[in-house]
Amino acid sequence: MLAIRFQRVGRKGHAEFRVVVQESRRSPSSGRIVTQIGHYNPHTKATVLDKEKAAFYVGNGAQPSPRVTVLLQKEGVKLPDWVKVDTNKTHAIKNVDKLRRNKPVEIVEEPAAEAPVVEAEVSEEQPA
Repeated sequence: MLAIRFQRVGRKGHAEFRVVVQESRRSPSSGRIVTQIGHYNPHTKATVLDKEKAAFYVGNGAQPSPRVTVLLQKEGVKLPDWVKVDTNKTHAIKNVDKLRRNKPVEIVEEPAAEAPVVEAEVSEEQPA
C-alpha cells in the first residue's frame, strides 16, 4: 500500500518537508520513494504541490497522513470519502490530578496577632 507523507529535509533547527509517495512499510527517512509531489516549509507556510499527481495517487488508493490530509485540503485537492479528516483537536492530558485547577482549595489561616513591637527610644546625646 502506498502512503503520502512528509519527508524531513533541511538543517538542524530549520526543518523543511518534501511531500512524497512511498511504500507504507518503509520509513520516511529511508530515502526510497515512488515520487515526490511537492514540498512544504513550516516556517513560512509556503507550499508547492503538484495537485494532479496528488489527486491521481489519492484516487488510486494512496493513504495520506493526517497532516498531509490537511495540506491537501488547503490546496484544494478533491479527497475521496474514505479519507478521514480529523477536525477534532483534543489532546489527552496526563496527570490530571496534578493540575492547579483540580487541587482542593486551601484555607489560609491568618497569622496570630503578635505583640506590638516597642521601638527603642533613641536618646540624643550631646557631644562634649
